[in-house]
Amino acid sequence: MDIQRGAFTALITPMKANGDIDYDGFRTLIDFQIRKGINGIVPLGTTGETPTLDEDEEEQLIKIIVKEVQGRVPIIVGAGSNSTKSAVAYTTRAKRLGADAALVVTPYYNKPNDEGIFLHFETVAKESGIPIIIYNIASRTGKNIGVPLMERLSRIPGIIGVKESSGDINQMGDIIALARKRKAEGGDFFVFSGDDALTLPMLALGGDGIISVISNLMPAKVAALVKACLEDDFASARNLHYELLPFIKAAFVETNPIPIKAALDMAGLPAGPARLPLGPLSDSNRTLLAAMIKEYAPVSGEW
Repeated sequence: MDIQRGAFTALITPMKANGDIDYDGFRTLIDFQIRKGINGIVPLGTTGETPTLDEDEEEQLIKIIVKEVQGRVPIIVGAGSNSTKSAVAYTTRAKRLGADAALVVTPYYNKPNDEGIFLHFETVAKESGIPIIIYNIASRTGKNIGVPLMERLSRIPGIIGVKESSGDINQMGDIIALARKRKAEGGDFFVFSGDDALTLPMLALGGDGIISVISNLMPAKVAALVKACLEDDFASARNLHYELLPFIKAAFVETNPIPIKAALDMAGLPAGPARLPLGPLSDSNRTLLAAMIKEYAPVSGEW
């Protein structure tokens, strides 16, 4: 399935109280996302706690989501590593198990130079044979992909876009400009926001969508926000942005995905605790989040 513009959910991995994965809960969340009109799902990312999952758990989660989705929306599987060899293995696995694309993060901790980053993504794209979306998030990797390097990466066959989480609206605008240039040349390079709070401004600049955290709980509203932006209905988009903004702030009051998992629990959806080294939400922030959940709770009781 081709990747389209729209709202994608960076799906959590629900856990049981003992820390085991709640696979039935995972199925429930997938069904919830699709029923509420999300445009695509991204499992095994940061929000999915991939650093704490073992390879058997990851493979089982991919198999489940492919079976449950049944081609109704695109599946973009998180498959990055700070080892190029491992990233090739993970992206190849994603293709073998039926994913539509792979989200590949900038190699973290070892902080490669620009040429190393270029060769890393070139190797992964060439050897995996699955469409690749770059995940640029310097706050977690220690290395930002600047615009000149992103322009080079956008021309690698198999690289189809970026989840841009630099937090720098100037850089985002420049990357969208290079994406527009690529599309004018007959190519495709999608630019997705990686920050819920920047969905509106990034789409106003010409971005293609959001890979969202808060859509774990509010997929319909996030999808509506993105749809309004893509249809140039920015009056409606602004209203939705400001409606969601207090919850967006609450959802990132501590390290993601601690707050969003707590919010899902409060809303009666499967989530459970985060795995160590992520600890439980503090009491004060739990009170803050509970107030937000009460404010946004649907009258029908069905999120």
